Formats: sequence, structure tokens, C-alpha cells
Amino acid sequence: MSIFPKISLRPEVENYLKEGFMNKEQFNGLSVPILQHPDLQDVLLIPVIGPRKNIKKQQCEAIVGAQCGNAVLRGAHVYAPGIVSASKFMKAGDVISVYSDIKGKCKKGAKEFDGTKVFLGNGISELSRKEIFSGLPELKGMGIRMTEPVYLSPSFDNVLPRYLFLQNLPSALVTHVLNPQPGEKILDLCAAPGGKTTHIAALMHDQGEVIALDKIFNKVEKIKQNALLLGLNSIRAFCFDGTKAVKLDIVEDTEGEPPFLPESFDRILLDAPCSGMGQRPNMACTWSLKEVASYQPLQRKLFTAAVQLLKPEGVLVYSTCTITLAENEEQVAWALTKFPCLRLQPQEPQIGGEGMRGAGLSCEQLKQLQRFDPSAVPLPDTDVDSLREARREDMLRLANKDSIGFFIAKFVKCKST
Repeated sequence: MSIFPKISLRPEVENYLKEGFMNKEQFNGLSVPILQHPDLQDVLLIPVIGPRKNIKKQQCEAIVGAQCGNAVLRGAHVYAPGIVSASKFMKAGDVISVYSDIKGKCKKGAKEFDGTKVFLGNGISELSRKEIFSGLPELKGMGIRMTEPVYLSPSFDNVLPRYLFLQNLPSALVTHVLNPQPGEKILDLCAAPGGKTTHIAALMHDQGEVIALDKIFNKVEKIKQNALLLGLNSIRAFCFDGTKAVKLDIVEDTEGEPPFLPESFDRILLDAPCSGMGQRPNMACTWSLKEVASYQPLQRKLFTAAVQLLKPEGVLVYSTCTITLAENEEQVAWALTKFPCLRLQPQEPQIGGEGMRGAGLSCEQLKQLQRFDPSAVPLPDTDVDSLREARREDMLRLANKDSIGFFIAKFVKCKST
């Protein structure tokens, strides 16, 4: 993979993108601009049209689960395992309306459902009802191909997979805040599925060492697959619990595998496990209070390990995709008290808003944080006409605001622990 500090596409690649994102099938003849982010020069912004309100609902219906529904809103088709219910007369090739069961009340295999459901758009069934619910064997392929989704977003299936990686804007920003340099040794402490890991390696021009840890084997394999697909050789991924990543017995030699000696890394990214309350779209909230409260202690264990593994003058970036004070600003306040060796740092670039009050941080400290809170700014519906008439500056401003909820804090370790 050729890694560029600034996007510079070959003419044939640029034409390929234009054909994919400006074709009549995906956008009904509308030419949709692909914008380069002014502060993140390796990030392309693709606008989404919606919600579209003139879609005619069909008599034939299919019900999908909430998570499948979230994926459809992001531009995905419906795969067979996600289908919970279908009309009794549904056949392959039928045009059907797709709904999401946001409360999980629809029974598997039901022929109709009158509970709370959200319209996702229309599509063409690839399978009959009988094929979907026959039970022999469980299907894994395409179930419904979405042709009129409520939110019109281009599909990224097999679109330059060796060059492009689909991410939310704050997820791409956090790697720039880390600012990895060629030749450094970097730790991505909770790395799966590897979007930030591969971005770190790319920003380093694949020169140095990027260690990626995750305690779930299948997710670690996904990191390795992504690294291989993108042609990145500096990444080493291990299935390992990040809370136990510090080597206590310095006599034992693990030959570069976890656990690691204290103060082994130049920079560390801790994109911590969290309650995920900033994820969008999200039509169903099933968190219990016990579950939400469980993340803060885990994050502190991981943070403690990260501080121990960081070299003096090293950089630690902490991030979450949630909006709670307890998992964000309170963690920063705790870290600054718990670890006197840490200093909060300003971030570059600064795209999100400042931190939220209530954790005892000063106004100056809050300004050094980045918090993305989409609910803070009302967002207009984006239809064909508004997109056609929009100025580039307005589209960039919208892209910066219309994101998932996210939080970023950056620290430097002033002295050895």
C-alpha cells in the first residue's frame, strides 16, 4: 500500500470513485461532492441524503432487529440472519417495506407485527419467506437488497478496499491527536477492529512498530486481516487483556509479546471499552444501570496500565464513544489526581467542542478536551435540493457537527513513575 501524507489520487482511481458515488442508481442522478476535510487531509467526507419522506410504503413487509436496523440506516443491505419476521406471501423478487423492531417484541418467524416499529425504506427480497424461516440451514447471505432507503448513503462494499477505510470523523481525528511519528513504538491498548490501529501505521508511513491488543480472539484476527488488506507491515496484534499488559516479572523474557516492560512505548492510544451511548444511529437503548456503571472501574484499570507502559515524555490519548460524565471528564479529573506525572495537553486539530462541566476541571482544562455532542446543534434534513444548493463551507460545518458522540483527552507523561 502506498501511504501519502496528503490524499493524491491517480486519475483512474478518481474516476472509479466518481463512477461509484455519482451514479444514477445510488443517488438518482444527483452529483454528490466528495469533500476533503480541511484539517484532516487523509479524510474524505461523503454526505448522506435523508431522511427521505416521499417513499411509498408497500403492503408486503419484513421486520428486522434493532441492530440490523441501525446498519440499514448507515447504508447497509439486510442480511438474512437479521430478518425477524416477513409477510406470509413474501416471495423472492418482491418489493417490500422494511421496518425495525426497536423494542425486541417481534417473535421470530411471525407473519405480521403490529408493535412499535420504525420504517427503514423499501427493498427487493432476495429470498422467499419459506427460505428464510425453513431452519435448514441458517442462512448467511443477502436477504433484502435496499433500493429506497430512508437515508441514502453510498455502499462501500468492495470500493478500493486496499486504499479506503470507513470511519466516523472523530474516530479518524483521534489518531491525528495521537500524532504518531515514523520509527516510534506505539501501543493501541483496546484495538479491535483495527481502524485506528491501521490509521496509526499509515500516519507513521508504516515505519516503526504498532502493537495492537484485544482480549477477544476473533476481533484480533480482524485486526490482522485489515492490516494485511491495507498492506501494513508494522502492526503486530495479540489476543491479550490490556489490564494485564504490564510485565511484573522483569526476569522473564517474552520476546516482544505481551506483557511488556514498564515505560516501553512512545505513545499509547486507549480507546476504552465504554457504554457506547454516543453511537449513532441507535434506535434501541437496552443498557441497565449496572452495565453503564461497570465501565468506569475497567477504564481506570486500563488507564493505570497505560501510564505504567508509557515512556517519560510520552503521549497518552484517552477516548470513548460515549457521552457520560463518569466515563469522560471524571476520568480525566481522576487521572490528573492519581498520576501527578501526567499533564493535560491541548489537541491539534481541534474540531469538537470543549469538555462538559461537573467533574471539577478548570475552564482551561475543559478547553483542552474534545467532546462531540450531535444533540447540541439541531441538524437540518438533507434532501436532494438542499445538497445541490449547499456551499462547501456549510457542508464541512455540518460534517463536523453531524457525528457520533465522542470524547478525546490527551496527556503527556512528564517524568518516570
